[in-house]
Amino acid sequence: MGMANPISLPLYEKIPRKNTLQRAFDSLIFLLLLSLLIYRLLYLNNHGLTWLLAFLCESWFTFTWVLIISSKWNPVINKTYPDRLLQQVPELPSVDMFVTTADPVLEPPIITVNTVLSLLAIDYPSHKLACYVSDDGCSSITYYSLVEASKFAKLWVPFCKKYNIQVRAPFRYFSTNPQTLGGSSSDFQQEWKRMKDEYERLSCKIEDAVHKSVPCDLSGDFGEFSNAERKNHPAIIKVIWENKIGLLDELPHLVYISREKQPKHPHHYKAGAMNVLCNFIIHSPKNAELF
Repeated sequence: MGMANPISLPLYEKIPRKNTLQRAFDSLIFLLLLSLLIYRLLYLNNHGLTWLLAFLCESWFTFTWVLIISSKWNPVINKTYPDRLLQQVPELPSVDMFVTTADPVLEPPIITVNTVLSLLAIDYPSHKLACYVSDDGCSSITYYSLVEASKFAKLWVPFCKKYNIQVRAPFRYFSTNPQTLGGSSSDFQQEWKRMKDEYERLSCKIEDAVHKSVPCDLSGDFGEFSNAERKNHPAIIKVIWENKIGLLDELPHLVYISREKQPKHPHHYKAGAMNVLCNFIIHSPKNAELF
């Protein structure tokens, strides 16, 4: 029997997961609900309006329960084969990644930073990636956090790719002991310790900025934030990092965007922010050429 053609190999397959016990339990519940409805119908004339209302409510509950169970009746595990992707396409497409944040208090900048760092470090050609961060709060703290995160990313991204790190959000990754991560070599231990120290420094900088103030004068690169109000400010676009040469071992593009807001115009919250991001990507030829 000959080997399968790489082009014909699937990129994923669905593996059925056994759930015999759960099916038996759900079937029993369905029979009990059905019995209850039949019982209500048989004696409906004897109890009048009260039982009619109960029958209608229980019928609706049974209907919604069946809909929920039907979606879980045949559970599967999707097993992916990303290594086969390059066997089917000559070149991977460019990918734009969107991250939205609106309030540095309700959405701490360190969480946004971890999200961005995990995206920058994904296993994909760096020159094919671009990460756009939409800040609906127009916060200098968020922008400062991203600038500092880009400096840490120059160490974090190569580290993830060198050791094939799967958990790429630093706060989650460093919460696990290095011995349990499969790295027993002394070089890995030293680099792990170094990366953890660098991440803790980054966290301290961001926390200080949140509780005190941004340790930069609101001039120069931060000048646009000096008179900006959360609900009244012009559009601010900052290219934090640009992979100009298109090198594989550099960071992906990282762009900060805070859309224009005026008090008299509805902004539609994060839906409006996503519309601006999509418009920025699709309908701007200059930016398309740049990235």
